[in-house]
Amino acid sequence: MDSKRPVALITGAATGIGRAAAVALAAAGYDVAINYSRSENEAHETARLAQEKGAKTLVVKADVADDASVRAMLAAVEKEFGQLDALINNAGTTTNVRPKDFEGITAEEWDRVFAVNVRGTFQVTRAATPMLKASKGSIVNTASIAGLRPGPQPLPYAASKAAVVSLTKLLALNLGPEVRVNAVAPGWMEGDWMVRMLGDRYDDLMGKRAKATPLKRVCTAEDVAEVMVNLIVSNRFVTGEVIVIDGGFTAST
Repeated sequence: MDSKRPVALITGAATGIGRAAAVALAAAGYDVAINYSRSENEAHETARLAQEKGAKTLVVKADVADDASVRAMLAAVEKEFGQLDALINNAGTTTNVRPKDFEGITAEEWDRVFAVNVRGTFQVTRAATPMLKASKGSIVNTASIAGLRPGPQPLPYAASKAAVVSLTKLLALNLGPEVRVNAVAPGWMEGDWMVRMLGDRYDDLMGKRAKATPLKRVCTAEDVAEVMVNLIVSNRFVTGEVIVIDGGFTAST
């Protein structure tokens, strides 16, 4: 039976942007399917937070790089809710190899980053397309500022996010007019991801980035979630776009 509330699936929703998006969509009146790959306890905490906002939730484990798991996940969403109105492709991974260490990047690392970040985005979209077309739904992909301009990010990660930008535009072209597809490109963002990337220089470098940003702070997961929700619930004539969320840093440097 179809849900009385619209339904959203968020991949990589156990922590960070995915968690913030799930909670924000719940507050906006959506029921939410919460995908995770490894962080089960954190995914259930996301579900609890979404339930506090009034959402019915489904927690589902799936590696987005595995097509059989992806299709099983979408079947579970359809069985539980009977519909899908929004998809956020947020699941992602990276490597810690320094950008200039060409010999340090293994083929296995490179392929895994692309399998999750690029192929995974496509596979989840493909499996979700029938329900999204039926609901005239919306997709938001998580790209990155790293996919739009050179920077100190690991090469496979930056290249994969550039591919997500291109894929977003291709999906918008091929899924219209029924389904809108956009992406967000966060800049430097508070939280565990950047802690892992910057290590013990996190506070210093994040402080310097904030000072160099017109809005005088760095991005948060909630900032990204706010834009994602806006792209889903409004902006009805916007598709194929990539929204930079960096407080004006890119525009001013």
